[in-house]
Amino acid sequence: MLAETSLSIWGWGSLGVVLFLITFGPFAIFYFAFYILCFVGGGFVVTLLFGKNNSEKYLEQCEHSYLPCTSVGITKCIEEMKHEARPIKIDRRLTGANIIDEPLQQVIQFSLRDYVQYWYYTLSDDESFLLEIRKALQYALVQFSARSKETDWQPYFTTRLVDDFGTHLRVFRKAQQRIAEKGDQMKDQAEELVDTFFEVEVEMEKEVCRDLVCTSPKDEEGFLRDLCEVLLYILLPPGDFQNKIMRYFVREILSRGILLPLINQLSDPDYINQYVIWMIRDSNCNYEAFMNIIKLSDNIGELEAVKDKASEELQYLRSLDTAGDDINTIKNQINSLLYVVKVCDSRIQRLQSGKEIDTVKLAANFGKLCTVPLDHILVDNVALQFFMDYMQQTGGQAHLFFWMTVEGYRVTAQQQLEVLQSRQKDGKHQTNQTKGLLRAAAVGVYEQYLSEKASPRVNIDDNLVAKLAETLNHEDPTPEIFDDVQRKVYDLMLRDERFYPSFKQNVLYVRMLAELDMLKDPSFRGSDDGEGESFNGSPTGSINLSLDDLSNVPSDETVQIHAYISDTVYADYDPYAVAGVCNDHGKTYALYAITVHRRNANSEETWKTYRRYSDFHDFHMRITEQFENLANILKLPGKKTFNNMDREFLEKRKKDLNAYLQLLLNPEMMKASPALAHYVYDFLENKAYSKGKGDFARKVPPLIQKTCSDPEHCRVAAPIDDNVDDNIPLRVMLLLMDEVFDLKERNQWLRRNIKNLLQQLIRATYGDTINRKIVDHVDWMTSPEQVADAVKRFRDAFWPNGILAETVPRRDKAIRMRTRVAGKTKLLEVMPDELKHIIGAETTRKGILRVFEMFQHSQLNKRMVYVFLERFLETLFPQNKFHELFNKLHSRSKQMQRYKQRLHSTQAPSLQKR
Repeated sequence: MLAETSLSIWGWGSLGVVLFLITFGPFAIFYFAFYILCFVGGGFVVTLLFGKNNSEKYLEQCEHSYLPCTSVGITKCIEEMKHEARPIKIDRRLTGANIIDEPLQQVIQFSLRDYVQYWYYTLSDDESFLLEIRKALQYALVQFSARSKETDWQPYFTTRLVDDFGTHLRVFRKAQQRIAEKGDQMKDQAEELVDTFFEVEVEMEKEVCRDLVCTSPKDEEGFLRDLCEVLLYILLPPGDFQNKIMRYFVREILSRGILLPLINQLSDPDYINQYVIWMIRDSNCNYEAFMNIIKLSDNIGELEAVKDKASEELQYLRSLDTAGDDINTIKNQINSLLYVVKVCDSRIQRLQSGKEIDTVKLAANFGKLCTVPLDHILVDNVALQFFMDYMQQTGGQAHLFFWMTVEGYRVTAQQQLEVLQSRQKDGKHQTNQTKGLLRAAAVGVYEQYLSEKASPRVNIDDNLVAKLAETLNHEDPTPEIFDDVQRKVYDLMLRDERFYPSFKQNVLYVRMLAELDMLKDPSFRGSDDGEGESFNGSPTGSINLSLDDLSNVPSDETVQIHAYISDTVYADYDPYAVAGVCNDHGKTYALYAITVHRRNANSEETWKTYRRYSDFHDFHMRITEQFENLANILKLPGKKTFNNMDREFLEKRKKDLNAYLQLLLNPEMMKASPALAHYVYDFLENKAYSKGKGDFARKVPPLIQKTCSDPEHCRVAAPIDDNVDDNIPLRVMLLLMDEVFDLKERNQWLRRNIKNLLQQLIRATYGDTINRKIVDHVDWMTSPEQVADAVKRFRDAFWPNGILAETVPRRDKAIRMRTRVAGKTKLLEVMPDELKHIIGAETTRKGILRVFEMFQHSQLNKRMVYVFLERFLETLFPQNKFHELFNKLHSRSKQMQRYKQRLHSTQAPSLQKR
């Protein structure tokens, strides 16, 4: 029954489905499903809307009963946000000087506009971020300004800057010498020079090498980023520095937007060459100087650029249709240009073949050289140094130094006798003292060169020596007492084959002619028309000697002397005052009161004498020159140019000077140098001290020069010379001349002559106020007006007319090469002839071209710029250990790593032996 019922249900159901499909079609089932879905969805929507309305009504009923009140501040904040943004007020004060603040604000505005705003406004209109960056920059500038005002810039400009430039030039000179010693023809000599330069730098600096920063753009950018981040850490408040986004933006603006373009411009050789030409734009180029540059050029690019320009000018001149007088002028121009092309072609062929000719050797082999008389050699500074070198090689230096010493004795003796006669007319009597000094000087000359104990001894006729000794023993010495012996020595040097005749056949003679510019034009022989070259030297102008240097008085062993500094006194400037106060332009200095006890067999004396530090310094220089062994024993306290009147400093100097005096007066010291007693007694006498080092006559050097241990492999240190440290311009000029013209490698007699000449020139021009004028000049350089002018020049260079300057396209190579030639020509042309006469034409030419060549390598120029920047920051932030920081930043240097490896490999064998 149940089975029949289920069968009937399925039957009727199937019949219904069949009839439905026949009636409505096969798609009716889909329509039916869609209608059911719509019904269900509609019911769900109606239910949702009904529940939402009921919920809102319920919440409105319960709002005041169950939920807390809405905060008034939120509503007020929403209303404030709907209002328009108020204008931002910026404090424009940065340095305290309006003339500086205005261009600085413009630089900040231009930097933000061109490096930040152009992309920031595409992301947001909110200016709060820009405001924060601007505040951070301004705060850093305020801190920077405050630091700079507290800094003493005088040592930086007068000492550190010059020393760093001198060191840079020394490294370049040593690198050139090292490449020249290799002697092989390198494919890329410029690249080899750069590598060698940094090798020498690490050997000289010992702790740092800047090769990566100067040769790798990636490392350079990283170095500037690290440096800027350190500066921001110092200058920004901690809260702003911890804001990484803002810090990174400011860092990138400073490093990539300002410092990197500035350093690239300053290190560009073409920019430097154009600046050099602009600086000496008033000097006209000389044709002879131009041709000398072409003949001396070792750069094929320069020669080809000049040749192409000359050929272009030739084509232009030949195309002109001229007649009359103009044709002669054009022919002369064409001939000159043809000669330039010919010289360029010849020079290029010689360089390409590698057969460079040494003009000195060529002239030596040629044999036809002009003759410079011996009497002219002896009175010319340049010629004399070469003859002195030759005489030292042949062992005849004693004859030459004797002749020079006698010349100095004669001149000084004449001066002393003239002074004596004038004092006698005034009623002052110092006859015995002056004659005693003359006798002591004459005896000193005799003992040093003619006595049996002299070493080396001047070998001349014994009868003349005996006659001179007899005269010294029984007569008062006169300025002419050595004339006979000196004449004999002169004849010996003139005729002896070992000396002057052989000197004329030596390569030193040829180099002397090159220095005198006499290889090309042997006009010195003395033509009848009077056009020959003249020598304006004289014994009084170049080789004088003071009586104090020649004095050699034996000490009295029965005399005992003790001295100590008992007090330090201040006095106004008066060179003859021993006590009291005088006034001369308000200049003050410290006097040291020295209490002296002198005792002998019959008496005992005590007195006080007053000496300045400069008196001690002059005395020290005099005795160390006369007694070479004292230089390594006696150490005078160092000088201090600025702030040397500080009480604490003076007390320390007093103790050091006391120790110096006690060591000097040690009996063993006196026994070792008996003649020293005369200088000590003269210094400690109760009278105004008469300086000897300042006299222009003191120019004859000792036979043995004092040298430090391998100074060429050291940095150029501040105290380059003991007696020029307090004279800023003399120190600067002597240091630069040492490095530019390589004077330390040459005869020291010439260097001392130059030093004395510069000293006399500076004193005659400026007197004792030169240091004060330099201090005033440094103050002027750092004044608000000059700083504002520098900021304006920076602004105008990077944003001319307020628009970011486009990258200047690199000029054509030919133009850059011709600019180099023009720069070298102008530099040689501007050099005064007096300088050539002092140190020689060839030395002057080589020195100037060496400096110019140093600036033709952008990597080396970058190194110098970074050194100046590092010293600047070390001076500005002395408490922040920037020196150690820079050593760490440069620690990844490949040259530094190689140097440490070489150092370790050389030290390892010695450690193993131990």
